[in-house]
Amino acid sequence: MTADEAGISGVKGIATPATEGGAGRVAGDEPPPVGWLLAPASWVLRAVALGLLAVLGAQMYRTSPNVGMDNDFVVRAARTFLDGGAPYTDRRFLYLPSAVLAAVPEALLSRGQLRMLVLGVGQAAVLAGWWASLRIFKVAAGSRLAALGVVGLVFFEPFRNVVNIGNWTLASVVALPFALLCARRARWVAAGLVVGLALAVKPMLVPLLLLFVFARRWRALATALVVPVVASVLAALMMPRPEMFFTRTLPFLLDGQDAFARPFDASLGMILTRFGVPGTLAYGAAAAVAAAGVGCAWLRWRRGERGPRRLVEAAAMLMLSAFLVSRPSFDHYLLVVLLPLLASVAVAGSVPRTVWFWVALVPQVSGFAWPHLEAIQRRAFRDAATLWLLAAVTARGCVRRPVVRTVTLAETGQDRTPVRDAF
Repeated sequence: MTADEAGISGVKGIATPATEGGAGRVAGDEPPPVGWLLAPASWVLRAVALGLLAVLGAQMYRTSPNVGMDNDFVVRAARTFLDGGAPYTDRRFLYLPSAVLAAVPEALLSRGQLRMLVLGVGQAAVLAGWWASLRIFKVAAGSRLAALGVVGLVFFEPFRNVVNIGNWTLASVVALPFALLCARRARWVAAGLVVGLALAVKPMLVPLLLLFVFARRWRALATALVVPVVASVLAALMMPRPEMFFTRTLPFLLDGQDAFARPFDASLGMILTRFGVPGTLAYGAAAAVAAAGVGCAWLRWRRGERGPRRLVEAAAMLMLSAFLVSRPSFDHYLLVVLLPLLASVAVAGSVPRTVWFWVALVPQVSGFAWPHLEAIQRRAFRDAATLWLLAAVTARGCVRRPVVRTVTLAETGQDRTPVRDAF
């Protein structure tokens, strides 16, 4: 066990061992708010957090006409498959063939049952991702940070949107922190399996495969690739005209979908074209920025400190780079990286300990009116502000050199030693 994993008790400025259910933190140097966040939450705060979630779910169920809208596309494809038809005749079914089989159980439910399932599973999926994110940093699920994170989600527009429409991005919201948790515990093949299962449902975590390349975990990489390929091939053999994925669906995706999706697209290239930049220049600039983001993730990995921060920041940078260039890039994609980044506030030097991280989230606060940006056709500008600033803040965290501090043995006051941040 290394020093950064075990900690050194009584040494000021060096990570102490994680308390039972708590996070390993820096003795004597932690800001008081962080210590307060890591302490156990009262039962009142926990009840408030769960109560707000319940109220939000009930409100969506009663008033929203869009409950399960994105999920319905997949369910329709599964019903077409059960009826002997070709799922890819519906151009809005955008996933791999394996997703058809995954949606078959839903295809047997009624509309009312699906509405309840979408809201319940959506909230549970995000909560599971939040729990796994906290455990990456050994933060207790009963801490104030955990409870306040749930409260914050209730007022966070991307969370409301993804739960309401039931988009299968939720699989990645769960899978990324669980994969990083497995990697944190040196179970890389298990991490590859988690990523592979998520890819089979929706291939959003493809950029995360580079993390296995960075770590030279070839068995984990092979696992992540084999699972969706085998699942999709087996599913394709069972359905009519699976080649339509390549002839119809893939071109539709590469073209950025259609006029229905483009007003919500916050990717760098699309926003630049809306400002009048020629398409070739706009998408070329987006590709260059995304490549720079991948370079930042590589630099963060090469820095080599052990601990969860390197995993989370490198993974988040890879995904944010993809979101900058992907067509389209929707607001709920942010949840995939936000939960692990938010949990990293438990350790010194993390991205959420900069004010710009919180500034980036302000445009996504529910109910906050933004002049000239409230129209649904302009929503993407708010989403772009959050995505771009969050990517910039994370990139800065990736390229910044580790802080070197002078520490003192608490018991003796002797032996001043420069030490890098444990994480």
